[in-house]
Amino acid sequence: MSQPYVVDFDPVAFQLGPIQVHWYGLMYLLGFFFVAVLGEYRRRRGRLPVSRDALGDLLFYGMLGVIVGGRVWYMLFYADIDWIWTAPQTLFKVWDGGMSFHGGLLGVLAAGWWWSHRQKLHFFDTIDFVAPLVPIGLGLGRLGNFINGELWGKPSDVSWAMIFPQAPDRLPRHPSQLYEMLLEGVVMFVVLWLVSLKPRPRYLVSGLFALLYGCFRFAVEFVRVPDPQLGYLFGTQWVTMGQMQSLPLIAIGLVLLALSRRAPTLPLASV
Repeated sequence: MSQPYVVDFDPVAFQLGPIQVHWYGLMYLLGFFFVAVLGEYRRRRGRLPVSRDALGDLLFYGMLGVIVGGRVWYMLFYADIDWIWTAPQTLFKVWDGGMSFHGGLLGVLAAGWWWSHRQKLHFFDTIDFVAPLVPIGLGLGRLGNFINGELWGKPSDVSWAMIFPQAPDRLPRHPSQLYEMLLEGVVMFVVLWLVSLKPRPRYLVSGLFALLYGCFRFAVEFVRVPDPQLGYLFGTQWVTMGQMQSLPLIAIGLVLLALSRRAPTLPLASV
């Protein structure tokens, strides 16, 4: 019987003098790059009636929303709240702690609302445009988690279980980061991209994104170890913070899909 694979990567990709460039940061940069390229491709196909410069503004504001929203949400819901009065500078140490998808999503939504208002576009036409691009960043972010050897899964005897040296034992575990990369990244991207190849009713693509992410994240949390500072919210094996925050997405997704049945379809724009 083969030995389980040991996940032991150097989190630093390379060093430029005193500056260390981490794989996790590179994943964010790659994500923003591919989102920009595919976003421009969708714009040129008439999927949003704006100029290239306007799209650039949207992507820039969305990037800020991901970083600011993701970090603030993480510090509010996943860190010991006493950082606010004992060490407020911790908020800016993005390399020490983590980012939250749900906060990043709220940041993107806020940026999208502000940009849509300035462009005089319907908010959900903007979000429907952006939704198929987001799984790229999600998948690359989970790959960064895997390289860092963090957010590992529960002990398991499945043949693909892996050992994470940072875990408090040497037990083989579910590579839950790869599960999320596959579901939240690859599967969601393929589904949303194929669905959005032709114009769809308003709310449909956004609703499908919310529903898929909420269901996938809720399911993977069953084999992922919860954040140690939080544990399970009910009992010893029931409901994690990730599941609690995913339930509203499932509900919102269902509502948006229902609304899409009577919603108009944004016509292709001339570019």
